[in-house]
Amino acid sequence: MSIFVFMRFNNSFNLTYLIFALLGGIILIFLIAPLLGLFFSLKAPQLFSTINDSQVSNSIYRTLLISAFVTLIASLFALPLAYILARKRFPLKGLIEAIIDLPIVIPHSAAGIALLGFISRDSLVGSLASSVGLNLVGSSTAIGMAMAFVSVPFLINSARDGFAAVPVRLEQVAETLGASRYQVFTQISLPLAKRSVISGLVLMFARGMSEFGAVVIVAYHPMTTPVLIFDRFNSFGLDYARPVAAIFIAVTLLIFILLRIYQKR
Repeated sequence: MSIFVFMRFNNSFNLTYLIFALLGGIILIFLIAPLLGLFFSLKAPQLFSTINDSQVSNSIYRTLLISAFVTLIASLFALPLAYILARKRFPLKGLIEAIIDLPIVIPHSAAGIALLGFISRDSLVGSLASSVGLNLVGSSTAIGMAMAFVSVPFLINSARDGFAAVPVRLEQVAETLGASRYQVFTQISLPLAKRSVISGLVLMFARGMSEFGAVVIVAYHPMTTPVLIFDRFNSFGLDYARPVAAIFIAVTLLIFILLRIYQKR
């Protein structure tokens, strides 16, 4: 009797996983099929001419560099905030967490409009920049601000969850042994939450370099690669935009795989 029950349970268990695998496979096909179609539709002459196009290579370099730079700069401010949110209870904490998540849910074109008003010459920030000879609109700085605005919530939320998973008793023991709060953070909390922090950094970097809606409003030029793809599609059509999209996808996929491998290790 017990063997029969076990076999029945085992068959049901396998059937459930089989159904889940089939359903999951549909999602994977949905994600992979458009990308495969993009690469299979490429023509060699167009691909090689696009690879040798300095405008394309410069836009990819610019996109990756700005996204990486703003990710590192934002981490100096985001990680302390994430630690406070993970460790402290205080009034309006829920409101602050909602504000952090707001850039994720609002249309990114709306985020670009808000940023444009924030850095325009008529604003306080824009007028201060103009007083020292800087025009933020249409600059690499504006691109970085747009990337950071839409992507920093991923870093804060991931790091907050990582810090929350660190046992408080370990920090308390360190403090009783004479460690300062800064030492506790840098030598205990941050190393133990490292995987979540790295995951947040990777997500912020990836989200920033893929941003289009906010970037195109605050800085059409100099072009990032997502803006360049749109510009070529809008000006010349699909055949000219497709090779740029394929090259950018290949570059970002390679970088993302390497970053994920590093994170796992």
